[in-house]
Amino acid sequence: MSMFSGLIRVMERAARKAGGRLRRDFGEVEHLQVSRKGPADFVSKADMRAERAIYDELLHARPDWGFVMEEAGVIEGAPDKPRWIVDPLDGTSNFLHGIPHFAISIAVQEPRLGGPDAQGNAWGEVTAGVIYNPILDETYWAEKTRGAWLQDARLRVSARRHLSDALIATGIPFQGHGDFAEWSRIFGAIGPEVAGIRRFGAASLDLAYVAQGRFDGFWESDLNDWDTAAGCLLVREAGGFVSDYRGRSEQIHSKQIIAANDALHSKLHKILAGSLR
Repeated sequence: MSMFSGLIRVMERAARKAGGRLRRDFGEVEHLQVSRKGPADFVSKADMRAERAIYDELLHARPDWGFVMEEAGVIEGAPDKPRWIVDPLDGTSNFLHGIPHFAISIAVQEPRLGGPDAQGNAWGEVTAGVIYNPILDETYWAEKTRGAWLQDARLRVSARRHLSDALIATGIPFQGHGDFAEWSRIFGAIGPEVAGIRRFGAASLDLAYVAQGRFDGFWESDLNDWDTAAGCLLVREAGGFVSDYRGRSEQIHSKQIIAANDALHSKLHKILAGSLR
């Protein structure tokens, strides 16, 4: 792991510490399936314990940085310092059901140079990200201009040019989340054109797999910044493109995201935009 910068090492240490706890808790979940009190309560506690472990580790390493976290919300740091964007357990439903596919996502976002923009947004580039899969003990990481990596192996997005060869990942709306009608229209347009569509249930890992070339593309809407901040950077640093459904590129895409290599991104975007007209 000699490739790691000091910053990535800090993030990886925090992710591993929380990951060890999640692995232990995951072992318990499978025994809890039969209990009346229900595993849901146990999982939300596991989520919070993981977040606390990450928070303590990162705060110790960078005491003046702020946080955006799923459970604890926004914790302000020094105004001229970066902030951490943390998802302690992406893939909660998988975890709850004993499915071994979930991850920890940590990203670093810099304050916007020259202060807030016209919309009052004070935050700029995402410059580092780690996505850690505790079950497989895999660390995906990226730093701006340094590329995307799995441990010390360089990642590149898939080189496939044709949708007919492409395996595309998505997230499906569920109870209280997302727009079923919109998703169905997109699925109906993309499905017939591609080699397969997968829904694995953890957006951070979907994006890591796009960066790795396992998936050729990904689309989803109604996510949160902590789901996608590290993943967007990974895809871009692996040579891919990330935009919203209108083709616009921002630092973090959570409300709408399309990610793929350049050739497939433009094709997916065209079909998706066409399906929503």
